[in-house]
Amino acid sequence: MELSEDAEVPEGNAHVNVSVIGTTTDAYEFAAAGEAADLDDLQDVWESAMEEIFPYRSKTSRHASETETRPETETINYRKGRQAFYAGDPLKAKPRVLIPVFPGNNCEYDAEAAFAAAGADPHTLIVNNLSPEAVAQSSRKLAKEIKASQIIMIPGGFSGGDEPDGSAKFITAFFRAPAVTDAVRDLLGNRDGLMLGICNGFQALIKLGLVPYGDIVDPNENQPTLTFNTIGRHQSRLVRTRISSDLSPWMEGCKVGDIFTIPISHGEGRFVASPEQIRQLADAGQIATQYVDENGNASMDLADNPNGSMAALEALTSPDGRVLGKMGHSERRGDGLYLNVPGREFQPIFEAGVRYFTGEDANPTGERKA
Repeated sequence: MELSEDAEVPEGNAHVNVSVIGTTTDAYEFAAAGEAADLDDLQDVWESAMEEIFPYRSKTSRHASETETRPETETINYRKGRQAFYAGDPLKAKPRVLIPVFPGNNCEYDAEAAFAAAGADPHTLIVNNLSPEAVAQSSRKLAKEIKASQIIMIPGGFSGGDEPDGSAKFITAFFRAPAVTDAVRDLLGNRDGLMLGICNGFQALIKLGLVPYGDIVDPNENQPTLTFNTIGRHQSRLVRTRISSDLSPWMEGCKVGDIFTIPISHGEGRFVASPEQIRQLADAGQIATQYVDENGNASMDLADNPNGSMAALEALTSPDGRVLGKMGHSERRGDGLYLNVPGREFQPIFEAGVRYFTGEDANPTGERKA
């Protein structure tokens, strides 16, 4: 038979013998032999098989009983207005990015590649914890490297195995060393630098206080934090995130309302804060992105907000926006990925970070460079 224009075959094969086994329709169902099965119901059967051991839904689930009310959350829109973020020296074509790699981190390669493709000069620093002497040496080296850099990027992973009692504790301890703390404060307070933390890095930033306060502060029980996902286990999947604020220079390449499909992989990504703190953060434009449903509305449904984060918060900034922490792995991108996923995957935060220092787009398309 002659192929329809919907079929795909190797180039040059205009006619082949094929049998049509099915067609794609708009209905969310599987239909065959005169019967139809709702795909929502099939998904529920599949996912609920191990629910007694691995609970995956609560009253926030779209499969919850009709008598139960799902909590709603505000879809935030903070517009400071388009602004020319540029703090750099035009003679410095490539900002230097420091990526400290702690035992258990596993996203440094993707982060380095993303920054390099964006036009930056990334450098990784392996933190050695094999002995007390090695720890001290790594701490001194970290402080020195921060002084030579314009951007610090803390990558994702499972620092210290996320044990005991919470993630990013080892990273946090390193950054609380007096010399490292002083170097970070000099970068942010005197040299107009930037910081970015993704996943494990976000956990470190929020527990240091760099988000939402913009400084390394003493921990207290009342400050916002990230804790265990609502379902009590790791989540690895794609999510939709919506730009909620244009305060941050990291979001200079995005517009409020833009939606991106981003991969996540974490066990402790649930943002927790008091209602008063959430209101203050929203009003100040510090809630950078939110998890949203297919209609672009901030969602507390675990199908859209898989960690149960309050205010559906996915990313948070410092008061001036120069420090950004986010759970979604915007660095996990490249040619050939997510080809069957609808929506926009390329989120230009690395390009915006470079542009902050160069004043121009080094790689506006986001294509990987050899």
